[in-house]
Amino acid sequence: MSAPQLVVHRDKELMAQAAAARLITRIVDAQTARGSASVVLTGGRNGNGLLAALSSAPARDAIDWSRLDLWWGDERYLPDGDPERNVTQAREALLDSVPLDPARVHAMPASDGPFGSDVEAAAASYAAELASAAGPEDHASVPSFDVLMLGVGPDTHVASLFPELPAVRETERTVVGVHGAPKPPPTRISLTLPAIRAAREVWLLAAGEDKAKAAAIALSGAGEVQAPAAGAYGRSRTLWLLDAAAASELPRSLYPPASA
Repeated sequence: MSAPQLVVHRDKELMAQAAAARLITRIVDAQTARGSASVVLTGGRNGNGLLAALSSAPARDAIDWSRLDLWWGDERYLPDGDPERNVTQAREALLDSVPLDPARVHAMPASDGPFGSDVEAAAASYAAELASAAGPEDHASVPSFDVLMLGVGPDTHVASLFPELPAVRETERTVVGVHGAPKPPPTRISLTLPAIRAAREVWLLAAGEDKAKAAAIALSGAGEVQAPAAGAYGRSRTLWLLDAAAASELPRSLYPPASA
């Protein structure tokens, strides 16, 4: 478990640009060290804002896109191509404009795919795909992701792990179907906390006044069942990337001494 580090930016635009630059550096470093890199993407306004900033970043071509594996932390269980699916939004923001290897873009199953309405079977299939990509050097039945990004919801949810719901209590499986999510759509697929914690680095993104209370709760010692964001951490680094509005309710003891 790594203690959280905080970086607070002036506004959400600067946060997105700085996070994109940070991600480029991290991917290039991983590809230099091991030949390839793996990243878990997140949806929502902050995740998509980062991808849009990455799309327009001058340094984006430093990445060897053909040697990058992309996974998702969660997905809305909707038909393929639905505009509300995280993968659809990611394609529009970035993925369709860079030369990725399609075989290395690991989208979560859609509701009109081979599993139909059986979201548990769809989740099990994604878990099997993750397990097949894990190597003997990895710490779980998932790859050791270089960076796993999570948006933080106003209720402290991350991925589709909502406070008090069964998915946040899962300790064995790496991927689960989510039923009755309080945020529509109610049916989703999500990585679990054990899968998230297998990542080398976990980055939590929060921008806007509506995220301020959630950030303060998660960073002030709350339990993960009540505040799932509190249970999201990486093996070597846990990084909270916030704008000033999202950081506005943090105790001064947590506020970083230097912010960009």
